[in-house]
Amino acid sequence: MHVEHPKDIADHGVAPDSSHDKQSHPEIEAVAPGSRKYRVIRRNGKITPFDVAKIHVALTKAFLAVEGNSAVASKRVHEICQQLTHNVQHALTRSQPEGGTFHIEDIQDHAELALMRGGHHQAARAYILYRDQRNKERQQKAAEQQDPHKSQQPPTIRIFYQDGSQRVLDVQDMQNMVEEACRCTEQVHAEPILKESLRNLYDGMNVDDLNAVFIMSARTLIEEDPNYSYVGARLLLYKLRREALSFISGQYCEASAEEMAQQYPAYFSQYLHKGVELKLLDQRLLDRFNLDKLGQALQPERDMQFTYLSLQTLYDRYFIRYEAGQESIPFELPQAFFMRVAMGLAINEIEPDQRAIEFYRLLSSFDFMSSTPTLFNSGTLRPQLSSCYLTTVADDLTDIFEAVRDNALLSKYAGGLGNDWSDVRAMGSYIAGTNGKSQGVVPFLKVANDTAVAVNQGGKRKGAVCAYLETWHLDIEEFIELRKNTGDDRRRTHDMNTANWIPDLFMKRVHEGAQWTLFSPSDVPDLHDLYGAAFEKQYIAYEALAEQAKLRHKKVQAVDLWRKMLGMLYETGHPWMTFKDPCNLRSPQQHYGVVHSSNLCTEITLNTSAKEIAVCNLGSINLAAHVDHNGLMEDKLSASIATAIRMLDNVIEYNYYAVEKARQSNLRHRPVGIGMMGFQDALYKLRVPYQSQEAIDFADHSMEAISYYAIKSSNQLARERGAYSSFEGSLWSQGILPIDSYKNLAEQRGEQYFSANTESRYDWNSLRSSVQTIGMRNSNVMAIAPTATISNICGVTQSIEPTYQNLFVKSNLSGEFTVVNPYLVGDLKKLGLWDDVMVNDLKYYDGSVQNIDRIPDELKRLYATSFEIDQEFLVEAAARRQKWIDQSQSLNLYMAEPSGTKLDLLYKLAWRLGLKTTYYLRSQAATHVEKSAMKMEHASRLNAVSEGPTAPCLVNDADCEVCQ
Repeated sequence: MHVEHPKDIADHGVAPDSSHDKQSHPEIEAVAPGSRKYRVIRRNGKITPFDVAKIHVALTKAFLAVEGNSAVASKRVHEICQQLTHNVQHALTRSQPEGGTFHIEDIQDHAELALMRGGHHQAARAYILYRDQRNKERQQKAAEQQDPHKSQQPPTIRIFYQDGSQRVLDVQDMQNMVEEACRCTEQVHAEPILKESLRNLYDGMNVDDLNAVFIMSARTLIEEDPNYSYVGARLLLYKLRREALSFISGQYCEASAEEMAQQYPAYFSQYLHKGVELKLLDQRLLDRFNLDKLGQALQPERDMQFTYLSLQTLYDRYFIRYEAGQESIPFELPQAFFMRVAMGLAINEIEPDQRAIEFYRLLSSFDFMSSTPTLFNSGTLRPQLSSCYLTTVADDLTDIFEAVRDNALLSKYAGGLGNDWSDVRAMGSYIAGTNGKSQGVVPFLKVANDTAVAVNQGGKRKGAVCAYLETWHLDIEEFIELRKNTGDDRRRTHDMNTANWIPDLFMKRVHEGAQWTLFSPSDVPDLHDLYGAAFEKQYIAYEALAEQAKLRHKKVQAVDLWRKMLGMLYETGHPWMTFKDPCNLRSPQQHYGVVHSSNLCTEITLNTSAKEIAVCNLGSINLAAHVDHNGLMEDKLSASIATAIRMLDNVIEYNYYAVEKARQSNLRHRPVGIGMMGFQDALYKLRVPYQSQEAIDFADHSMEAISYYAIKSSNQLARERGAYSSFEGSLWSQGILPIDSYKNLAEQRGEQYFSANTESRYDWNSLRSSVQTIGMRNSNVMAIAPTATISNICGVTQSIEPTYQNLFVKSNLSGEFTVVNPYLVGDLKKLGLWDDVMVNDLKYYDGSVQNIDRIPDELKRLYATSFEIDQEFLVEAAARRQKWIDQSQSLNLYMAEPSGTKLDLLYKLAWRLGLKTTYYLRSQAATHVEKSAMKMEHASRLNAVSEGPTAPCLVNDADCEVCQ
């Protein structure tokens, strides 16, 4: 094929010597603002500025070479190339938002891919052919210039360090580093990492850029084999060790993994002294513990179990840092991090060294992980370790702004918030103090929303709050629309989560097609504290008064309000559906108060009042670590939970409380919430598809085991430390365990609206007797949180979630990460099916295996993703868990093609099966996996492939990680 004017079409950014520069294309600056932050490594090693305009020029030449240079063609080509240039620039810079370097070949690969993905096959073919031609010319020229009598020495590359010194790069040291990172890991090789890395080195680079080159080279191979994620983490460890050791010693230091194994104990003591000196760590860590003993107990080999995503997350957001001006130096290494957390949790123990080692071993093994606030703050001067705070906002201006103040203080130290606003009078209600009328609850919600934005959890992540409102509130219709993007923005809360607090009577009216009456709480003040039959009786009495025009009210069709709730849930993701009566009728603490709301992530169900702010202290069992091919490893699970419950109980005394009402409540009731993560991983180990009766049965069995051992552990802790102070009168004291409280819900709701499986496997009678006799250390012991971040740390799927996609790019506050399902890769390797073509197919189908003919049906069932599973199976599995849980669970639901009918049936099913709460409704969105450049030999195949169906983007974990 003849191509006109091919010169320079594939040199820099595709056209380095073109006379068309940015001045010729001023609109390009709008496409790539800040592109001067980026540099290009030429083939000769020279570094030049990245000029995005040259990409536009080269793409244009490729088109014009095929289509001619007519005025009509030129206009169309310009518009197409403008968009393609933007796509190339975005693909290059998305992984390096702060600036960096690209190799010229990478730029050309992305330009080629943009042409192919856009369906511009002729232009792409011209481009590919010319690249190949130019490559052959360069090889021939190099061969002609080769001097056989002169040995080829690699160019000298100088590396600059933070102190201003420089060293010549030792390539052998780099090779040793990469080989060590690959050691003892199957299916990974040092050669491709070294080859790609050395290609991207240049004279004068700084040491951080040097580290980044090797890490990035390993990261690009993750999609070929997930084990390269471990290699990337180990290469990142070199940077961590260099920074930490150099900072603590005051001079440049670095260490290999083998060397660090010897240095860890000495480093650990130095690190703690440095942290205390800088007023970052508690002096008691030095005073209460034998540092030599703890240092010897560290297990350096556990640094090798991190994936890249897990270690980068810890490095960016969890490790202790020294902050001074623009400097931010993390000097905490992974095993020191886990021991620091363990020491904080053991600080009040009678034998602190022994307990710290016990806690450390559990955390560093990933068998259990404490929640994010505990990991952030344990051992520091402000040990705010609790995850969630629940408040009730009273109907008084002073109390409302006191609640907003409490929100700010609690959020400052990394607490997630759930606010009950149902007591605040509705719009138009009489205000006796001013003889005026109220503006309702919405303006105050706007204030709470803006407070969460302003107080961003100590600068570590966004503040997060969820507002709850009961369905009979006169402002409910406006509350439902708070997250809409249209309407009066002064009555919108774009940053606040919202949730419906739904009484059973409303759901009955929906089923019956009956009317529903809305009231102001100022006129019906007792409804807020009533539930079950008592609520129903009083509500009907108020409706009778309303019929006599004795109460201000509004009548609506229950089904119309229900449809509006579902419609807003689909449109905005809010408000979530949570159910008041099962939360209260099954609460162990109903003798002491009322559950008025859940928390930020809908798994906590604790009493709140004007005098008490409920607090919950969370952590999660890694279920995958307690399962083998035979099923649950009961002895290990029992031991892990016993230690975990002790750790969670220790949080309560050690915790820093920003608000006195939270401290009093936490010490009085001592609630904790042990949950799980890695449920999907456990199913993979057992070879059980999520959409199966076997998965539902396993959900039942695994949660019963966790429930049994959690209650047993709290009971045994009560024998040692005493029962919590409000134990008498609780359901526990009456011998009513979570499985027994199902009867309360069944009796009050009626069989017509309730269906439950009550089968069990364990000896509950003896445990029931022990609880009645000895008591419980904690008023509540179970809650399944989202685990969005700690599951990343442990390298497993989050919470009880099905696999999102088998291959995708995950975005969170630490960046973007390629995630590949290692279980799928392992199975495909055994069948000889894992190759570049399979990777391409997974990208094309956005992580789904269902349309890939080569994959057996058995694997298609096992590796079905979240949007490919019938959601009734998720709800049924959640219902089986719910019977064992004294609180609730963060249950996301997924719907590829939502409709009113589907949503109606799904949420009614959740209510009928006795679920207490639901969380996000996920629907598919127009985002998809990054389809990176492929090898040349597959170019012809890819030319025939257009973009696949859109895929959902998992919500960034900033919105739900506050619990975990």
